[in-house]
Amino acid sequence: MTTDQRFIGALLQKRHMTVPVKIGKVVIGGGAPIVVQSMTNTDTADVEATAKQSYELYKAGSELVRITVNNKEAAKAVPHIYERLVQMGWDEPLLIGDFHYIGHQLLTQFPDCATALAKYRINPGNVGFGDKHDVNFSTMVEVALKHDKPVRIGVNWGSLDQDLVVKLMDENAKLANPKDVAEVTREALVISALASAKQAEEMGMGRDKIILACKVSKVQELVSLYIELARRSNYALHLGLTEAGMDSKGIIATAASFAILLQQGIGDTIRASLTPEPGGDRTKEVQVCQEILQSLELRAFTPMVTACPGCGRTTSSVFQELAQKIQHHVRDNMPIWREKYQGVENLKLAVMGCVVNGPGESKHADIGISLPGTGESPAAPVFVDGQKYKILRGENIAGEFIEIIEDYINKKYIAA
Repeated sequence: MTTDQRFIGALLQKRHMTVPVKIGKVVIGGGAPIVVQSMTNTDTADVEATAKQSYELYKAGSELVRITVNNKEAAKAVPHIYERLVQMGWDEPLLIGDFHYIGHQLLTQFPDCATALAKYRINPGNVGFGDKHDVNFSTMVEVALKHDKPVRIGVNWGSLDQDLVVKLMDENAKLANPKDVAEVTREALVISALASAKQAEEMGMGRDKIILACKVSKVQELVSLYIELARRSNYALHLGLTEAGMDSKGIIATAASFAILLQQGIGDTIRASLTPEPGGDRTKEVQVCQEILQSLELRAFTPMVTACPGCGRTTSSVFQELAQKIQHHVRDNMPIWREKYQGVENLKLAVMGCVVNGPGESKHADIGISLPGTGESPAAPVFVDGQKYKILRGENIAGEFIEIIEDYINKKYIAA
């Protein structure tokens, strides 16, 4: 066993052991691989559009797909979306119904919707107010019990139960040394999640049917929240930095918060809540989650390409263009490779730009190439399993390198 394997093994062993929740073929918690999920942004009442985007997310690697169920038209559409997904090739669609305000009504009025969904997301902050809160929450849990469905109790600081907040603020004001507002708010989030889970358990729902989430939009707040939530419970936990933002801001904030928590063994399922560009690809959030997990070596989804950033030694764009071609080739072919070859997602590739780190980094990969930097000999040595394999020259280096990769995969990986 290598040092790297021992390190990753130790990391996995320190996982916060939560009660596993089974959703179809997927297991969340209990030491199972961390699950990637996503959410559509289509009008759920539009069956074709929602099915199409759900299928795209599924094919990108989302193991669970959440859809908004916000009105009667959406609830009526859910079973048709499920059927359409089966027709498209997802043999067991795992759809999560996202309910707010009138979920208790929709789940009782549309039993086909309740049946088609694999899990219900309940926000205890907006199931109802005053006397209606407990009644509406209980109604949703009763439906989940009737249909044998798990629930995610997802608390969000943007829709936190204000009665609870006021109560905790009043109690805090009477203390000799009052806590700051942020600390009281975090406590309210944790209490809301745990109290709601306890209420569900008192109704007969087992912990193997409950997932908890406490979402905020600040990295340090999220980290503090989940450390406390993990300390005080053993429910399966869903990680999500809510309203993470757009582009690099959203990606970096999500990666930073998830990495801190996952490194401590906290988190059983994740979603990157990224704001897409107008008309942008929704599957980006799936790719981000996969790359976070793969970078932490917690799961493998697709061959990773190591490439140097370039410097004054690499004034040519050749190595950048090759790295881009290889990355695209891997992503384009991974759906086919995944079906044909077992373990191909663990393949490591390197595309390096000059002699400084090129040969050494290439030797660490399964297959690596060191392109000539500025002023270097116009030759590109290729290394396979740490040994020099051949030298490429000429105009078709990219094509020849891809052929080497394809040949290696054919010979190295067992047919699935």
